[in-house]
Amino acid sequence: MWIFGYGSLIWKVDFPYVRKLVGYINGFERRFWQGSEDHRGVPGRPGRVVTLVESKSTESTVWGVAYEIAPEVEEEVTSHLDFREKGGYKQTLVTFHPKDKTENSFKLMIYVGTEDNPFYLGDAPEEEVAYQIFHSAGPSGHNSEYLFELANAMRQIAPGVQDEHLFKLENLVRKLSDSAAIGGRG
Repeated sequence: MWIFGYGSLIWKVDFPYVRKLVGYINGFERRFWQGSEDHRGVPGRPGRVVTLVESKSTESTVWGVAYEIAPEVEEEVTSHLDFREKGGYKQTLVTFHPKDKTENSFKLMIYVGTEDNPFYLGDAPEEEVAYQIFHSAGPSGHNSEYLFELANAMRQIAPGVQDEHLFKLENLVRKLSDSAAIGGRG
C-alpha cells in the first residue's frame, strides 16, 4: 500500500513506512480550502489546511511524497490516518508519477477534503485566506506554521516547481507577520 502526502504528511510523518518517493499526481490543484477545527484552529474559528480540488486542466500537477506502507502495519497506519484526517477527508485512488524516472507510475491512496464535508470552506480571495491563516491556531500549533512548513518542504522536495497558490499565501502571511511585528498583531 502507498499513501500520498501533499500537505503536512510531507513534513510531519508520524507513521512507519518502508520507503518514500517524491513525485506528483495529475488533474488536481492544492488549495487551502479545508477548515481545521481539530489541528490548526478551534471550533468556531477554523484554520485552513490543504485539500486537493479537481483541476479543469489535465496538465495540472500536485507534487508531494508517496510513502510505501508495509503489509503488516497497513491496518494500523490506515486507522491512524483515518483519525488524523477525520475532519472531512475521504480516500481516493490516483496515479502517482515518481520524480525518479527509473521508477514506474503506480496507483496510490490520497485523502481529499471534498465540498460536501462540513469542514470544507472553499474558495475565497487569497488575502482573506491569508488573514484567516495568520489569525488561527489550534492543538497542533499556529496555522501559519503549517503554511510555512509546507512551503519550505515543497522547495526542498521539488525545487523549481511553482505552486502559485501556496507561495502567494506564504508571501501574504509573511507580510501580515511583518506588519504585526511592527504595529501589533492586526
